[in-house]
Amino acid sequence: MPNDFTLSCPPPFTPRKTVVLGHGSGGKLSAQLIREIFLPAFDNPWLRKLDDQAVISIDGGRIAFTTDAFVVTPLFFPGGDIGELAVNGTVNDLAMSGARPVCLSAAFILEEGFPLEDLARVTQSMARAAAAAGVAIATGDTKVVNKGSADRMFVTTAGIGVVPEGVEISASNARPGDRVLLSGTIGDHGMAVMSRREGLEFDGAILSDTAPLDRLVEAMLAAGEIHALRDPTRGGLGTSLCEMAAASKVGVEIDARLIPVREEVRAACELLGLDPLFVANEGKLVSFVRAEDAGAVLAAMRQRPEGREAAIIGEAVAAHPGMVLMKTEIGGTRVVDLPFGEQLPRIC
Repeated sequence: MPNDFTLSCPPPFTPRKTVVLGHGSGGKLSAQLIREIFLPAFDNPWLRKLDDQAVISIDGGRIAFTTDAFVVTPLFFPGGDIGELAVNGTVNDLAMSGARPVCLSAAFILEEGFPLEDLARVTQSMARAAAAAGVAIATGDTKVVNKGSADRMFVTTAGIGVVPEGVEISASNARPGDRVLLSGTIGDHGMAVMSRREGLEFDGAILSDTAPLDRLVEAMLAAGEIHALRDPTRGGLGTSLCEMAAASKVGVEIDARLIPVREEVRAACELLGLDPLFVANEGKLVSFVRAEDAGAVLAAMRQRPEGREAAIIGEAVAAHPGMVLMKTEIGGTRVVDLPFGEQLPRIC
């Protein structure tokens, strides 16, 4: 009887002397870069937690501090642009600690010859996004490099937020029994960028989901006890779940049939041979919530426009700590592992 499948081993970690695109993927190569280069050089208690922000105690209070760089190509894509993405991405990294975002910085690296009209368009988009999130862009910097030394424009943002008293959220705080809640459909941002980059047309419009999530998190905190939060950007939902399982030393079990994916996105991923589980999002979050509060938190999420398609997709378990298992659409079980390299480079 012919064999209907083939087995293959993942590519091994091999010594590298140069940076490759996969080092920016959020997957195994990114983790290797952090573990072997950045952590040994900068090791400290805040960085060691490997959250998307550092929560720092100052004068009896706590602030969340984060920074991010944006190199997306193209700069303008269906549903957003690099400016809106930069503001929302930094606001969301702060919100994933439960913090209330207060202010941001913005630094621009511009290539000689970049149209001032496009620069104005990006900054106006950033201003609108900051106003929508209730934050100020309080400081910044601009550098110009020779033509050919950059790809039109790069943006780096940093942000500060205030963490409410009693809120203790970290990727390392998930507990067995927690329910895993997802705020909505996955893969929208990655496929929106890819469609514009490659000039692809699909049956339905695919728009980026870029959006601020701070008010959604505020509503969730008012409804119940949240242990861990992450916005699944680079590497998608699958990567975020793997990182949270490893940080918290819990097992995670999810059901693919409960994960919302737009049909247009699913079809586009099938066409391109991509797994929606590992495609970037910019306006979604995944949370680990105390089981007793999961229903109330889900209801609160669905009252917000950012969470109206929220769903409970699984739970944390004591078994197989650090491992994510997914029940497939046909009833089997697969291990969800960090991707080795980059599915979609330059996505944020």
